[in-house]
Amino acid sequence: MANAITDSDFIEKVEKTTGLVMVDFWAPWCSPCLILGPSVERISEEMQGKVSVYKLNVDENRETAGKFRVMSIPTVMWFKDGKVVDSVLGAVPYDVLHNKCKELIAE
Repeated sequence: MANAITDSDFIEKVEKTTGLVMVDFWAPWCSPCLILGPSVERISEEMQGKVSVYKLNVDENRETAGKFRVMSIPTVMWFKDGKVVDSVLGAVPYDVLHNKCKELIAE
């Protein structure tokens, strides 16, 4: 299961982490976010040990959303060794998330 992350622990869990981290920027009122949610959970389960997966509620964590210029949700960002390496916008299919994770792990 994807863990919730907040402004207060983002630096520790994402920016100071070695390896690949996927962050879903979302909000509970956002229909496309709710559509994307099961795919994010599936990635979290299937890629356990290879990719750390977090969900950041942008309404409750405006500082981090602003820092990464998240203007539309859902936005998924991948961080490798603490740096943003890729992102996608919108309720993309599971395969898009899965293939991106596999590609970034291989790099």
